[in-house]
Amino acid sequence: MAAALLEVGRVDRPHGVAGEVVVSLVTNRTERLQPGAELQIAGAARRVRRSRPFGNRWIVAFEGCADRDAAEQLRSAALLAAPLEDPAELWVHELIGAEVVCTEGSTRGKVLAVQANPASDLLALDSGALVPLTFVVSVEAGDGPSRVVVDAPEGLFDLP
Repeated sequence: MAAALLEVGRVDRPHGVAGEVVVSLVTNRTERLQPGAELQIAGAARRVRRSRPFGNRWIVAFEGCADRDAAEQLRSAALLAAPLEDPAELWVHELIGAEVVCTEGSTRGKVLAVQANPASDLLALDSGALVPLTFVVSVEAGDGPSRVVVDAPEGLFDLP
């Protein structure tokens, strides 16, 4: 079974008249836009011809997108890609649904979402707790949902 595709960015708008588009990434993995990278856009596979940084976004040229009209058809489209294999990274799609357990063994809930936060991204649990990723000790994959082991300070899970 093929892995589900993940959203890695979005086409914001056309750029110029030669078919280039402005792209916002929702990942820090800029290799997603390297020449030759393949993305799914609006249900079709597209290969990156070239890309370059543009402030905090990117200017990207895709194969088969040669003019502004073609670029306009991509406006607001999500960029989808297969998950990357990197065992040293924590991946949001692997954390959602995971059971959170403290190092002493107490279960604290399931991960509903990962929220961006300047100091440290947060695991949002079904119990209402927010757990900074800095407290994650390990992620244990299994046959079912994974387990996230955290070494959290006392009081973190005390809700008002």
